Amino acid sequence: MPAYATNMRLKFPILALILEIITIILFAMFVVYEDGKPAHHATLDNSTHEELLPMNLYPMFQDVHVMIFIGFGFLMTFLKRYGFSSVGVNLLLAAFGLQWGLLMQGFWHMDNGKIKVSVEKMINADFSTATVLISFGAVLGKTSPVQLLIMTILEITIFSINEHIVVQILGANDVGASMIIHAFGAYFGLAVARMLYRPALRNGHENDGSVYHSDLFAMIGTVYLWMFWPSFNSAIAEPGLTQLKAVVNTYFSLAACVLSAYAISSLVEHKGKLDMVHIQNATLAGGVAVGTCADMDIEPFGAMLIGLLAGIISTVGFKYLTPILASNLGIQDTCGVHNLHGMPGILGGLAGIVAVALGKKEGGTATMQAAALASSLGFALVGGAITGLIMKLPFWGQPPDQNCFDDSIYWEVPEEEDENEESLAHGDHSKNKAEV
Repeated sequence: MPAYATNMRLKFPILALILEIITIILFAMFVVYEDGKPAHHATLDNSTHEELLPMNLYPMFQDVHVMIFIGFGFLMTFLKRYGFSSVGVNLLLAAFGLQWGLLMQGFWHMDNGKIKVSVEKMINADFSTATVLISFGAVLGKTSPVQLLIMTILEITIFSINEHIVVQILGANDVGASMIIHAFGAYFGLAVARMLYRPALRNGHENDGSVYHSDLFAMIGTVYLWMFWPSFNSAIAEPGLTQLKAVVNTYFSLAACVLSAYAISSLVEHKGKLDMVHIQNATLAGGVAVGTCADMDIEPFGAMLIGLLAGIISTVGFKYLTPILASNLGIQDTCGVHNLHGMPGILGGLAGIVAVALGKKEGGTATMQAAALASSLGFALVGGAITGLIMKLPFWGQPPDQNCFDDSIYWEVPEEEDENEESLAHGDHSKNKAEV
């Protein structure tokens, strides 16, 4: 039993139920089914596509859904005593976040005062939850479910504002969301982590680490994310050849990224061995980095160059930059989201600026692409800092330092493993005595 009383019996159920009831009321007021009729601001082409193919995007929606609930959830199970929370709280935040995200994004695109639910809006709602799950990785093991629900509300709200500015006002291209999801989610989470800095964890924590089977579980998340990332980057691209282009570019960027991540991991590790942390994370950086220009005419070799560079940057970040952020800046990034989402997200934004400047996307301007990257980083850092200060308020029930990275503070944890270990130890001891 943990030495700390979380008071979860009232605090968590009351907050969760209040949030869901408020959300249901808002849905009753504003959300209706998509009826296939063109919105007053829609073009003829868009309305025809929506009317004729209402389920056309459903397979890609399912792919994105798998990434959100299995990919992100299992990617974070590497901590040896925090697997329940990694997968379980991921489910909680995503389930609430997709509802809140549909509202926050839908308010910008209402038709006669209503939000019409389509598969595309459901995909975008899932996208909004991805920002929260990325930020969750930065504070994994050091926050309560109550704090994380508060973060979900605030982050998705701020994300929706930035997304509207980037897409609707600036008109920037970010089809795979390198800037508005990955860079935003990473730096939002890092800002929160900085506000929640724990000096006592400066020299590490006994549970802040992995064991063999926890790293294996995390690789399940990696493989799911890796397989379905082409759908993530192409789901909202223009249908047809443009969407195919986004799939192809992501496919080859990911493949090249794997090779560079493996190579650099072997290069920087002791005796040329591979580090599972690098393989779990840096192999995905190519999907992040190619997102902004996934639907542009960068050619497959261009996508591969982006993936190659992303794998190098991400692996080097895990090896050298994460310890520097923790020791010098007080940013304790549990999952290394800066290396998987932050720097590759910026790389994606920069690649988009260059690609647009070279004329690889019709109608875009490099200035607007740069403004979109600056907006995403600005909203992330300022919004994350404010959110972190709110989360730091004592009544949210932040776990004490000694109870961090431990499921047992919030979950009923089976004791079978400990009992088995004790029985094995007892058996070995008896065997030794018998031999003597």
